[in-house]
Amino acid sequence: MINYVDRGSIGIGAPLIARDLSLSPLQMGALFSAFFWSYTAAMVGAGWICDRYNVCWVLASGYFLWSLATLCSGFVTTLSALVVLRLALGVGESVAFPAYSRIIATQFSTERRGLPNSILDSGTKIGPAIGTLAGGLLMARFGWRILFMTLGVVSMTWLIPWILWAPQQLRWSESHRQDGPSLAKILRKRDAWGTFVGNFSCNYAYYFLMTWLPYYLVEVRHLSLSRMAVLGSLPLVGSALMSLLAGWGSDRWIRSGSSPTLVRKTFVVSGLLLSTLMLPSAIVRDVNGCIAFLIAAYFAFGLFSSNHWAITQTLAGPAGAGKWTGLQNCFANIAGIVAPYVTGWIVVKRGSFFLAFLSASLIMLVGAASYLFVVGTVQPITWDESPPGH
Repeated sequence: MINYVDRGSIGIGAPLIARDLSLSPLQMGALFSAFFWSYTAAMVGAGWICDRYNVCWVLASGYFLWSLATLCSGFVTTLSALVVLRLALGVGESVAFPAYSRIIATQFSTERRGLPNSILDSGTKIGPAIGTLAGGLLMARFGWRILFMTLGVVSMTWLIPWILWAPQQLRWSESHRQDGPSLAKILRKRDAWGTFVGNFSCNYAYYFLMTWLPYYLVEVRHLSLSRMAVLGSLPLVGSALMSLLAGWGSDRWIRSGSSPTLVRKTFVVSGLLLSTLMLPSAIVRDVNGCIAFLIAAYFAFGLFSSNHWAITQTLAGPAGAGKWTGLQNCFANIAGIVAPYVTGWIVVKRGSFFLAFLSASLIMLVGAASYLFVVGTVQPITWDESPPGH
């Protein structure tokens, strides 16, 4: 939850940051993208580190770095300094998802990974919801600098319970490390590329909304900062609730006798298809209608995000979950570089957000096809016996 509050804080502060620093939409797009340059570049190494070392301490170290970067963002006075801190934030957060996957793949069996993944995923939705609501209200009263300072200080407190209570025995022996797949072996798998493209597609739409939605609601839909904070948080709450329900339901469906392939693919493919309901939100004139379609689209995001990491963890197995997740997140988060900047370019060139919503919807259709036709049977890969073309 805190992970996504901190990474999404730039979108919450965007309306005031743009005015205070006199930034154009194109410059804002570049600022939104900065986090993802370092986040994506560090992801493969982060996955290797999470498989190689004590994952609890790796996560704690990255967490400290990203919280410090958030705190310091409240003190900057130039665009370049803010970009540098967003790059530092990206390096710190790069360890998060490889660490999450490593822990879940190690601690939970195949038929019980939907719920823990959906609980984790609900934090990625509740975080931006809390950030949009509380952060927007805080910013409306005290300004964007206090927003970043408060988030940084509050975030640091999470390290105390983590250091006290985190499981300390999540460390592989040397034999496990040797049996784990190499990065090259994972990259030779067709299944891996199916998850890469599918995850990229959802991330494109999700990061487009996470970075630009507050700006869109204020500048295009003409909402006040306070009303934006309330209405902008509703879709995220809906997505978190759907994710929890879908994670619980998918595990229950598998335990009743259905195959993981049928269950996991049903949720991720239908989620990507239904997420295209974001497109009508840019067409309807009524603000309430816009928010209603956004809520429906975010509900669909919950269907996808509750199950897509369970697919990766099942295919990779405990020995390869960190590396596969690192590679997948590296590829998928190129969307975080592309989507914010492309959106800024579209807004400058076309003077409208419609094409931005349309392009995100079309990309999600590609993602649905990738999970449906490129990813094969959802079952653990036997790394030392499976042929290279599996």
